[in-house]
Amino acid sequence: MNTWTNDELTKMNAIDELHLATMKQDGTLRNPVTIWFVCVNNEFYIRAVKGPTGLWYRHAIERHEGHIDAGGVTKNITFTEVRDENIMKEIDESYQSKYSNYGAKIVTSTVTPQARAATFKLIPREQ
Repeated sequence: MNTWTNDELTKMNAIDELHLATMKQDGTLRNPVTIWFVCVNNEFYIRAVKGPTGLWYRHAIERHEGHIDAGGVTKNITFTEVRDENIMKEIDESYQSKYSNYGAKIVTSTVTPQARAATFKLIPREQ
């Protein structure tokens, strides 16, 4: 199973945002979007604040493949849907902790039922 290296974990944990490009049906990448992400148990997770109707989420669900650029880490990734409630709670806590300086209203948008329903684990793939 593919995992994040210690160097990747260190670099990515030092930043607040990553650039995420989802893959089109023809295998090319869409233009990247900037998104918040969290690390739980040395795994990275993202959420679509707009939930399953969000554009980048709908694109991600089509192929489950994309690319990230984060703090000098560039990786092809696989999107895996998250449904485990225990992990969801840890992700909620991580978002609230990591982004608390942005204000409660903004951070709360990452832990709504719609955002939780659009949670992915990012799994690195071979380049």
